[in-house]
Amino acid sequence: MPSLFFFSLTTLREPMTWWRRLVGGSSGRDPRQPDFLSEALDLESRGDYANALTSYRLALREHPDDLRVLQNIAIAFSKTGQPEEAIRTYRRALQLDADLPGAHYGLAFLLLKRGDTAHAGMHLEAFLRVTRADDAGSAKFRAHAERTLTQLQGNGFSEQADATSEDGMHEAPGDESVADGWTDDRAREG
Repeated sequence: MPSLFFFSLTTLREPMTWWRRLVGGSSGRDPRQPDFLSEALDLESRGDYANALTSYRLALREHPDDLRVLQNIAIAFSKTGQPEEAIRTYRRALQLDADLPGAHYGLAFLLLKRGDTAHAGMHLEAFLRVTRADDAGSAKFRAHAERTLTQLQGNGFSEQADATSEDGMHEAPGDESVADGWTDDRAREG
């Protein structure tokens, strides 16, 4: 008898949901279920990267191949001092879309920090190849990537030539977190 009572309450709260599920239809998104991506973005905007990571992981569980979520997770890993996890996540995103500019850009600077200049250069070249020179939104990022690539190709790259922020991300002189900037802005845009 208790199961019949439960069935009746469920049926009254969500009419026809059980029927759609029974015949293979979708019941739609439950409006009471949290939007983990929005929650994560909100937490991150307040500087709470550790809790944002939890929400990003929940969002990724719902949508395992979502490039926006993957890039945002990589950014949060970078901001929480977990570069190896960020690298792994960017690589996962690139497996899904080999031309993802933000993943190439973010990965290049993480690899530079690790000292892997050869692979960093390859990702900078890929970033420059997949972005447009006439895109005003990417101009400062392209300039930063070109400058860094020139330094790498001339074996003139050094931490001194490219200022480093406290969290270890490379910055262009006068710019705030340019290395994260491309991935921050573009990943959040969608």
